[in-house]
Amino acid sequence: MSHSAVDLALAEAALVIAREAGRAIMTIYREEDLGVTVKGDDSPLTRADLAAHRIIVDRLPALGEGWPVLSEESRAIDFDVRKGWRRYWLVDPLDGTKEFINRRDEFTVNIALVENGRPILGVVTAPALGREWLAAEGCGAFAAEGERRRPIRAHGGDGPLRIVASKSHVTPELERFLAAVTEPTALVNIGSSLKFCLVAEGGADLYPRLGPTMEWDTAAAQAIVTEAGGRVETLAGTPLAYNKESLLNPYFMVTGLPPYDWRRYADALPDA
Repeated sequence: MSHSAVDLALAEAALVIAREAGRAIMTIYREEDLGVTVKGDDSPLTRADLAAHRIIVDRLPALGEGWPVLSEESRAIDFDVRKGWRRYWLVDPLDGTKEFINRRDEFTVNIALVENGRPILGVVTAPALGREWLAAEGCGAFAAEGERRRPIRAHGGDGPLRIVASKSHVTPELERFLAAVTEPTALVNIGSSLKFCLVAEGGADLYPRLGPTMEWDTAAAQAIVTEAGGRVETLAGTPLAYNKESLLNPYFMVTGLPPYDWRRYADALPDA
């Protein structure tokens, strides 16, 4: 595999692994005992997170030239080690654990390939919904429908401003921003990285994330949005960057085509 480019064949291979992880998640989802525990940061963990993690970290290294894998459920990897990574896999084996625990189907498997701080390939699957998306830099973004690949674009709508937001993570900062928006809006609440995918396929115009996320929450879906023609940018107007010393993302905005001018409400936004 060339280090100068990626292609859809690599994304397809990652999709096969994400599907396998999704099947393991669904096996546990159908059981009564999800095996819920709490991690050191007070976030929930289930048997499904761990089962998906094991499948992905076991199989991904075979796709690259020894590229390392950073998963939400990995042991912490020191920045002194990570900072030397030019290209690596970044994984959230089960994004939307709260949705999973609450028996809402809006959880995903996220696999990204990051190069020099930016996601250049992304796969997102929603196993309970039967939805899948993939993208590779320079190749476009697609919804996977069985064996068919449908190109997607982050096109705008003609009606009210369609805003998508989290079901599980409504913050005062988000409420303040939404209250400041003066034009007619239609608000959709869904979980996990599905919010990005909704923008990427033209189902929403704006996803304001004014609350905490980690790099593995966003990388795969950012690749999909970007290849679909949308934008994922911090409140300072720069693309979300990856493999930082802190894996916590700054607040960000996801916009479709044409990009919504959220800066007109800068007074209602927290400092970048």
